[in-house]
Amino acid sequence: MNYNKYIGAHVSASGGVENAPLNAHNIGATAFALFTKNQRQWFSPALTEKSIALFKSRCAEYGYTPAQILPHDSYLINLGSPDADSLDKSRKSFIEEMQRCEQLGLDRLNFHPGSHLKKISEDDCLKTIAESINIALDKTQGVTAVLENTAGQGTNVGYRFEHLRAIIDLIDDKSRVGVCIDTQHAFAAGYDLLSEEGFVEVWRHFDQVIGFNYLRGMHINDSKKELASRVDRHETLRNGLLGPTPFERIMKDSRFDNIPLILETPDESLWTEEIEWLKIRSKV
Repeated sequence: MNYNKYIGAHVSASGGVENAPLNAHNIGATAFALFTKNQRQWFSPALTEKSIALFKSRCAEYGYTPAQILPHDSYLINLGSPDADSLDKSRKSFIEEMQRCEQLGLDRLNFHPGSHLKKISEDDCLKTIAESINIALDKTQGVTAVLENTAGQGTNVGYRFEHLRAIIDLIDDKSRVGVCIDTQHAFAAGYDLLSEEGFVEVWRHFDQVIGFNYLRGMHINDSKKELASRVDRHETLRNGLLGPTPFERIMKDSRFDNIPLILETPDESLWTEEIEWLKIRSKV
């Protein structure tokens, strides 16, 4: 078995962040993602010392290091917002989320870059996002901002590798910025992960434009929608238009070692089975 593959899912932290490592352990996960606060609220009550201590002790008990955990920020946050009030609120909320990661001893925070809302250009939106990240990094320490590629739905930026690179180029401390590639988003945005030639070319292009040194996690999702649909719709593994082959390739590829590989597939009851299937595929 290749133990360099950290495989898990975005588990519930309902009742407290300390429940996330327990929920991950119960599905046989060797990695997990979580929201460190209610993702439908701008701000949340501070984490209690008890919750922080219990989270850390359970991570230690079940063998989860920071390299195996990929926290996700609130979906309300838009770090590229053209609206001054919304941007200010987004930046403050994002800093709070980075600080929560600090408190929990976590070293990365995954987020969708942002949306231009048809009020500013994509380039201006990307510059605003970079500025937002620089502000957050200046006010925190030890936590890497992990940009996620998007499907290109609506007015979201980040659906091209070049978008992510443009943001990275504007970050002052490049040691604290990284990316997370979502397989469904990439496929929906036009990156052909299905054919063997396409798979090879997508990751060659990724390495050329961004570089594997920036890869801090992946979201492992099949797709309900076809290539280049620009629609964000996840499907359970092997039941979507990607099918099993791209995931088998990822599991056997050492470039995806030692990072959280996180399921965000729609049927939680299948996570244990999906994780086991991926683990078996990672045998070398």
